[in-house]
Amino acid sequence: MGSDLGWRELKAPMTIPGASVPAASVPGAVGRRFGAWLGFGAALAISGAATAQAQPVCSFLLPVGGSGDPVVSKRVGPGRLLGRTNWNTDFIVDRPFSSYRFFFTATSTDPATYPVRGYMIFTDRTSLRLFDVTISPPEGTGRMFGPFPTIPGRRTSLMNFHIGSSSQPGALGFSYRISVQGCN
Repeated sequence: MGSDLGWRELKAPMTIPGASVPAASVPGAVGRRFGAWLGFGAALAISGAATAQAQPVCSFLLPVGGSGDPVVSKRVGPGRLLGRTNWNTDFIVDRPFSSYRFFFTATSTDPATYPVRGYMIFTDRTSLRLFDVTISPPEGTGRMFGPFPTIPGRRTSLMNFHIGSSSQPGALGFSYRISVQGCN
């Protein structure tokens, strides 16, 4: 072992794939350090490649009628006898994905309890409820729902977040942020 930085001496010549000069052929301590660093770098590259392959690649879906920002900020509104509530937010599925994840973050300082639901909507306009929970989140806390796999033989057109209900009037005015990701 060298006394300069504690680098380990390589006993056998080390060849780096794609390199024209074996690491051990570089003279002296420089060659030993070069070889050790290249071996360490190769191990990291292989380890990183294995990790990268295991992690899904996800993209944010854009909301219907949005401004191009994939994160939607809303406030729980009152129920209506006529017209539409603001409880539903649809996100466009613009290409096939193998799974989907829903993200929710509370932004109100006031506590509230309300239902949160997620749906997968198919091209034939049928839907599948993915989750249905009642939550009381503190400000700044978030939650991920999923991942939810696609349904074989069905084509998904929208992902829907439904937040709020007329049965939970204490949640009126509660604000939050939501987004949805598609992953492969």
